[in-house]
Amino acid sequence: MAALRRAAFPAFAALMLGLPLLPVPDFWITQSSYIGLYALVALGLVLLTGVAGLTSFGQAAFVGIGAYTAAFLATKVGVSPWFTLFVGVGLAVLTALVLGAITLRMSGHYLPLATIAWGLALNYTMANMEWLGKYDGLLGIPSLKLFGLDLGTGRGLHPLIWTLALLAALAVTNLLDSRPGRAIRALKSGATMPEAMGISTLRYKLAAFVLAAVLAAVSGWLFAHFQRSVSPTPFSINKGIEYLFMAVLGGVGHVWGAFLGSAVVRLVEDQLQVLLPKLIGTSGNFEVIVFGIVLVVVLKYAPQGLWSFVDRLAPPARRHRDWAGAAALPARSKPGRGELLLDVQAVRKTFGGLVAVNDVSFQIRAGDIVGLIGPNGAGKSTTFNLITGVLALTGGAVTFRGQPIGGHASREIARRGISRTFQHVKLVPDMTVLENVALGGYLRSASGSLKAMLRLNRDEERRLFAEAERQLARIGMGGQMHELAGNLALGPQRLVEIARALATDPALLLLDEPAAGLRHKEKRALGDVLRQLESEGLSILLVEHDMDFVMGLADRIVVMEFGTRLMEGTPAEVQASPQVRAAYLGTEH
Repeated sequence: MAALRRAAFPAFAALMLGLPLLPVPDFWITQSSYIGLYALVALGLVLLTGVAGLTSFGQAAFVGIGAYTAAFLATKVGVSPWFTLFVGVGLAVLTALVLGAITLRMSGHYLPLATIAWGLALNYTMANMEWLGKYDGLLGIPSLKLFGLDLGTGRGLHPLIWTLALLAALAVTNLLDSRPGRAIRALKSGATMPEAMGISTLRYKLAAFVLAAVLAAVSGWLFAHFQRSVSPTPFSINKGIEYLFMAVLGGVGHVWGAFLGSAVVRLVEDQLQVLLPKLIGTSGNFEVIVFGIVLVVVLKYAPQGLWSFVDRLAPPARRHRDWAGAAALPARSKPGRGELLLDVQAVRKTFGGLVAVNDVSFQIRAGDIVGLIGPNGAGKSTTFNLITGVLALTGGAVTFRGQPIGGHASREIARRGISRTFQHVKLVPDMTVLENVALGGYLRSASGSLKAMLRLNRDEERRLFAEAERQLARIGMGGQMHELAGNLALGPQRLVEIARALATDPALLLLDEPAAGLRHKEKRALGDVLRQLESEGLSILLVEHDMDFVMGLADRIVVMEFGTRLMEGTPAEVQASPQVRAAYLGTEH
């Protein structure tokens, strides 16, 4: 099956590029050209919606920007059609940057509503500008010429459409299998985890948005020269919804789902437009009703789209281990044992009238394991979030290695050398264990999106995966590195989070209930790992409810109750304290 999948792309590419040379009707060529044009837009939605989790109904407007730029410059200004491609893409990028900076900060249902709003606005602008021909549009767009050969609108243009569509698919595939691609794939899990790994979530949301706009603009440029005319209708919000339907139907999380969805919609829609009026006895766009029913059925019974059935028949090949002997990633300087590492000074956090953390202070020195314990609701995780920048301080200060970090963003604190796990596990379930851990090496690498799409980042990828495998072996999970993280039980998932945090090469590791969900043997193994890390000079702050685990591991323990620091001392002192017994049992007797 793996060999079949490897041979599938060359065979498919050869078929689509060579189709005009075969004795097939011109109608087939036209249909295939439309599928290629639609697939470019749907591919952008796979990246934006399926991977990054940002729903957009307005991609047709970016198609219109590419198409109208080509039409206006070619018919009114008389510039080369090839030059209009770069102008159209540039305008799409500029528009996407402006709209993205405004709308991508939104979440929930506000973002899709915003895309509908600007999609309508852009389409309305195209339809009401006199110099764009208003609702009649622009006619007489010249055909493309390549090396003096007129490509026309049929068999000559088809190979160009499919060359760009296939190159775009390869570029997106390469991007998703890379450092920036993993950052984009992490966006669906929310902002907290990626930011804690040093990733700017807004930056990568904007990157996905701009790339989707570029693909749509390229499709629009090709569409203008394919149709030889443009009008506002093909770039309306209805078409934007149809593009999203194509992506969802084919498989919104799969690159090749964009092609499958585009083909199914184009071919079935064409047949339904002929058959349904005959069956019903009157004309109308009844295919919309059918597609609505199909979408409901697909979302119910195949939420991953039609491409998921292909994956079941021929599963993707397991990653070949080719990083043996790869050079180590850069490592940060470590503090000397006993050096003051973290100084938490009277930190305070209020939510309205609720005081969640009330002037808590403690210190951690290099090489220490410090436990942070207390009953449920004592404010332990809130204190973690104040230290790591997830929550803003209401009062107090936090310094790390002599530098203030209170008020800094999570990604900046991660860059300083603090890494963490979470009370509720935050992994990317559809990424492998290896890829999740490699995400921790983000700040220790530098390749950007363009290098990834051109596969110029292979050496750095080998180094990232070598580091990820080393950290997995360190916690005893090297044999499960190719498993999907979402398929693991809770205990192993917590271990993967620890490995990911270690891949950041931290000077201070914050563990939020690391032993929760682990069996006795796994807890012993985790304790051995943490002691080994301590012996290597790594400092650890952990929240834990398993008293046996934390008492046998920590050098010092800070006890919290109702948001305040109750006491601090050695495990023996804490166990002997009447105050601690009262906090946990409600009595001093």
